[in-house]
Amino acid sequence: MAADPLDTFMTWMRVEQGRSLNTLMAYQRDINGFVIWLKEQKANVMNASPQHLERFVAHLRAVGKAPKSVARQFAAVRMFYRYLAQEGIRAENPAALVDGVKVPSSLPKAISEDEVALLLAAVTGVDSFARRDRAILEFLYATGARVAEVCTLSMSDIDMQDSLVRLFGKGSKERIVPFGRPCHEALSDYFDLGGRDALVPEQWASREASDAVFLGVHGTRLSRQAVFNIVRKYAALANIKEISPHALRHSCATHMLVHGADLRVVQELLGHASVSTTQIYTKVDNEVLYEMYREAHPRARKKS
Repeated sequence: MAADPLDTFMTWMRVEQGRSLNTLMAYQRDINGFVIWLKEQKANVMNASPQHLERFVAHLRAVGKAPKSVARQFAAVRMFYRYLAQEGIRAENPAALVDGVKVPSSLPKAISEDEVALLLAAVTGVDSFARRDRAILEFLYATGARVAEVCTLSMSDIDMQDSLVRLFGKGSKERIVPFGRPCHEALSDYFDLGGRDALVPEQWASREASDAVFLGVHGTRLSRQAVFNIVRKYAALANIKEISPHALRHSCATHMLVHGADLRVVQELLGHASVSTTQIYTKVDNEVLYEMYREAHPRARKKS
């Protein structure tokens, strides 16, 4: 019995490409959606035509999928078919004849420096959860770390003496990022007696969990959703529009550029593979500049 094409593709992605578990799950989910849709069209992966792919994209748009979601799912299907053609599993690549999905450019959503201060000030109390949450918020803003990098952070990754942290980004790419005094103080407070140690369970679920920096109520690593909930909780307390952990990453980059940081430095800190990804923050920087000009220049003010 021939192996399932999707199974062989996922094995190739995991073994040959070294993709992360989150990436593998996303690809499998997106391609499974395409496979299910094909079955409804009385077709399958091996006989689908370029017209099928065009209709699939139209279907995604018709059911209200966001442009970014449509583009991501089609990109997964495109890579799947490229693999099938390269490996000789399918003679031709139908996706090669279909135009890619364009996504309208949008600026990252950052919050202002004053809003960051309000967010951090919203964490009150000295119990273990307050210390943990304060450390998480300071860490997100100080390092521009992705939420997945925060969840997988281990004690052995942090150098408190030199205020450095080792982060593992997309594709397990490693980078060393410094953090400032407020973050250092928040982490120190969390690591002191009554902080992280108060969240340690009687028995660890695994040896790996025992090295986790940020612990949940059951002594396990915090999940992505838990970090999202923490950020949203204090955003609500600070009366800030609903934000995500990624907004603090955007804010870190934007505020550094506003204060004169070199684009290449910000690229390295954020772990972007290409500086073109980081350049989008210069647009945010310009928006801030224009707003400051409109507010400060007497000839830029609109007539009342």
